[in-house]
Amino acid sequence: MRTYMKNKILLFVAGVLMLSSCEDLFEPAIENFKDVEQMYTDASYAQGFLVNVYRCIPSYYDNSEYATDDAVTNQKTHSFLQMATGSWTASSYSPLNQWTNSFSSIQYINLFLENADKVNWAEDEEVVALFNRRMKGEAYGMRALFMYYLLRAHAGIAENGQLLGVPILTEYQDALADFNQPRASFEDCVQQIYRDLDIAEEYLPLEYEDVTEGNVPAKFQETTESYKYNRVMGSAARQLFNGLIARSYRAKTALLAASPAFQDATNTTTWADAADYAAALIDYKGGLSGLASNGWTFYCNTDEISGLKEGINSPEMIWRMNLAASDNAQEAANYPPSIFGTGYMNPTQNLVNAFPMKNGYPVTDAANSGYDASNPYANRDPRLAQYIIYNGSTGIGSGGATIYTGSQSGADDGINIKETSTRTGYYMKKRLRMDINCNPSATTMQPHYTPRVRYTEMFLNYAEAANEAWGPTGTGSHSYSAYDVIKAIRQRAGVGGSADPYLESCKGDPNRMRELIRNERRLELCFEGFRFWDLRRWKENLSEAAMGVNWKTDGTYEEFEVEKRAFEEYMIYPPIPYSETLKYSNLLQNRGWK
Repeated sequence: MRTYMKNKILLFVAGVLMLSSCEDLFEPAIENFKDVEQMYTDASYAQGFLVNVYRCIPSYYDNSEYATDDAVTNQKTHSFLQMATGSWTASSYSPLNQWTNSFSSIQYINLFLENADKVNWAEDEEVVALFNRRMKGEAYGMRALFMYYLLRAHAGIAENGQLLGVPILTEYQDALADFNQPRASFEDCVQQIYRDLDIAEEYLPLEYEDVTEGNVPAKFQETTESYKYNRVMGSAARQLFNGLIARSYRAKTALLAASPAFQDATNTTTWADAADYAAALIDYKGGLSGLASNGWTFYCNTDEISGLKEGINSPEMIWRMNLAASDNAQEAANYPPSIFGTGYMNPTQNLVNAFPMKNGYPVTDAANSGYDASNPYANRDPRLAQYIIYNGSTGIGSGGATIYTGSQSGADDGINIKETSTRTGYYMKKRLRMDINCNPSATTMQPHYTPRVRYTEMFLNYAEAANEAWGPTGTGSHSYSAYDVIKAIRQRAGVGGSADPYLESCKGDPNRMRELIRNERRLELCFEGFRFWDLRRWKENLSEAAMGVNWKTDGTYEEFEVEKRAFEEYMIYPPIPYSETLKYSNLLQNRGWK
């Protein structure tokens, strides 16, 4: 959709294609140009089209929590902070903007798909057919993925009152194409995603695993020889787009489409659809028993992470990025300053209040929770201490530090003491390993990986959709209900005990169960890039002020307002970039944006 696509996309450089960032997609170097026909005889060059597209998948840890009621940041000029506090316009830079990134990737994919059948992938004809099948399956799946991110970031009620998505591009646009394309309906975009995912699932195995002789899956008629199948569809291809990932994005798309923000007479996706699509992942995992017991601490399961090899997933992961064998980037960015971090992510008191007591009752339920306001972190949901560093937290970092966050504590970790200190009285602990030293004189690093899709998300998707479709204990055509899933998730975290009386009190009321499900989603997926989007698709309050807590030297504390939010109601739907609407008259803006 960018003007510079018109003249430059046919020119590529093999080395740049393999190594460039998304910003470089349409800016080739001035030497060694290769045209598209190079694909036909250079399989590595052809594969580079998709390699580059993988590098453009939006970041899982996007830090959009900075613009929600879950967190603020001490980076005073950060774009999310500026967005949240009143400077978000259609023409301002937004880290949420997917227009250029995703449409550029779709252009690459379409060009690849139009030429893939001509590529000489190998010497053996059966292997050629398998490679062509897999590569095209990946491409269709990735086109659906980028369309999902475009919808999430740009779909909405347009100036004409219609629920619109984005332009649908299923063919490569060359320099002579008409770039002044209107936005398709939201429904048409969703159906296009489903079609592409259907093709991807048809072309690809659910997972890339080696098979033994005589056990080539029946749908892969290109060969009966296991060594040929394994060469293309075996374990060496792990972490490439597969059929299971296609199912995941179908479930993600359906949940988005079924949500309150997109309810419209033209939208045919139902809550039952969303539940069924999520159930396909849960059933593949083995039902409720497939919920990984240590999935809620996936980021710091040190032995498990160290044991990952050859692209194998942990039980919690459907898809992940490659393992970084030696890394401390998350810790350096988010450790408190006393242990040589820059404390970027500051959780709010709002989020802390959302964690229930260990017995499962909300802290606001004075009659049943046992909450002690003078000792607010005692007997809480174990996820609180696992995900958030609060005043008095112990065992932080490789040296096992105790962190004090009060402004009068005398420590660098106190509120607003340094530019790298917390603004809320809290630091993020989730995403971090506690066996890393960020001291420049004795730095240590450890293996890390970043998720792309977790099974827990699919369980939570099902719970939300099933409750809306069939009520708390309804199962549709499945053997488990929203109630069953939430009980399993809370028990895994050590919340509610075997009886979980608070959950039991909610299971007869879909509204109370909805509130509980949304809260569990908030806790389980905190700091993973979900809250910003969830609030919007639920049409919930976007402007709840971010609160903090300041502990005094006498052991008392006071809550205070850290940051006002300045979102308008129309901002549940992010804008079409203003520059695009200026260039293309057929491109309607979402309502309310100037």
